[in-house]
Amino acid sequence: MKWVSQSTEPGFDIRWARREDAIEIARLFLISSEGLAAYIWGGLADAGQSLEGIGARRYAREGVAFSFQNCLLATRGQEILGMIHAFPMSERAPGDVEADPVLRPYAELEDPGSLYVSSLAVYPPYRARGLGGALLDCAHTLALNRALPRLSLICFEGNAGARTFYAHRGFRVVDRRRIVPHPALHRRDGDALLMARPA
Repeated sequence: MKWVSQSTEPGFDIRWARREDAIEIARLFLISSEGLAAYIWGGLADAGQSLEGIGARRYAREGVAFSFQNCLLATRGQEILGMIHAFPMSERAPGDVEADPVLRPYAELEDPGSLYVSSLAVYPPYRARGLGGALLDCAHTLALNRALPRLSLICFEGNAGARTFYAHRGFRVVDRRRIVPHPALHRRDGDALLMARPA
């Protein structure tokens, strides 16, 4: 598939991630999740294991939502500049309720039938150059190719920059839940927002 973008960053490509990219995916996911990945992965850690290592192990898997197979990377040569992770959101089984109170608000904001953008991150030196928009354009193409009617994502109310970025690209707030604070989270008050746009 050929990816077309309007980025102002010269000489970059967008490609599917490979298993060996899992550590970079984990690093970028830690940036985009604002502490949520650290909270989840911290509960999976063995003694002496880094969060990046745990995340890399998770993203090295195949056939699951949180896999390198669902990630696109913006690259220049061998350098990874940013990534987007998106997958079709499926319906939860009846009675399947998130038991963890910190995670429950995000589970309640899931939008079955959409292409869910769980992570969009660009390393700081390459921000404001169109890479995020180019990666989001690719997700839009994926939604169209998979006949999914919309894209969805969760954004923190307190992240004004991200909210503005998504709003300029047609995303609208369709639901919200109060954040359950935890020391691992960068945002400890306000709401988590479900934002969506038609594909």
